[in-house]
Amino acid sequence: MILHSQLLSDTVQLATDQHLLVINSAADPFVLKAAQQLRSGQITLAEDNIAALPRPPHPYRHIPFHKYVSCEPPATTDVAVMNMLYQPSNAWMIYGLQVAGYALKPGGRLYVVGAKDRGALSMAKRMQRYFGNVETLAISKGQRVLCSRKNETLNRNDSGLPFLEPFAEGKLDEGTYLLLEVLEVRRTDEALDMGSGAGFIGIHIARLATKGHVTMVDASLAAVDAAQHAVEQSGLTNVQVVPSDGAQAVLSQRFDLVVTNPPFHQGGIQTTEIAERFIRQAAQVLSPHGRFYLVANRFLKYEPTLRACFKTVEEVGGNSRYKVLRALSPSQG
Repeated sequence: MILHSQLLSDTVQLATDQHLLVINSAADPFVLKAAQQLRSGQITLAEDNIAALPRPPHPYRHIPFHKYVSCEPPATTDVAVMNMLYQPSNAWMIYGLQVAGYALKPGGRLYVVGAKDRGALSMAKRMQRYFGNVETLAISKGQRVLCSRKNETLNRNDSGLPFLEPFAEGKLDEGTYLLLEVLEVRRTDEALDMGSGAGFIGIHIARLATKGHVTMVDASLAAVDAAQHAVEQSGLTNVQVVPSDGAQAVLSQRFDLVVTNPPFHQGGIQTTEIAERFIRQAAQVLSPHGRFYLVANRFLKYEPTLRACFKTVEEVGGNSRYKVLRALSPSQG
């Protein structure tokens, strides 16, 4: 469970007619408060994670985080906010600062909330270098709100638009490599790759399931675009990529093979909730003779949830750091 910071809500005040940009932080409770304050203004969510988006009807515009600068004109925003908790890496935070610099009008302000032990002091230095100014507006329980104002000369020397490269091309992490070593794929498999990331697993399966089909799903819009690009580069025609919060978009379908290398951080906090939800959804969508493969860090205890959902669970691969677990459809045993 994520403990949301209330600091943005307690610190940032908005005029009723302002344009607010929320930078990959749609889950912050400040967004709900802002919707009440901006009676004649506008809220744009530059958000990557579709699971963080409020359900319609709602008063927000949504632009994929990684596409904001290619979709929106510059200097249209009065206030931008970013919660460091929801940024997956330093690269995303740096890109977020650049998005704010691009989007803000001269005189517009960027507010960033973050914890000291998660890099808030480094963020303050970045904001000082990028905007030429920064101040700390509030500090509470290790969290602080930083603020920078955009001056008129900020973008004059820029050589190009900011660009986010969320995945290293061709880089295969150790857990995925171990999974692929033991993964059994049949030619006719209808397969689902949950949390597909850049698409390494799904494309591997598609090359082997020549008479089958692979569906890749991910809640990250940047991941969906990266996976779609990888599919196009591969020339494979038996793959589709779908934005989805887990298997939510494909719960009505059935699959012979479900595979996942699930994330175990949410909003910067370690959690087993995502993988446990993936496990329960896998049990829903597996065909009567289906197989489910999951790779995880060895210290993560997913076995109780697996055994509650499947009759047969076994470790089929791994090393001292990772384990690959296989479960059979609940109808098998």
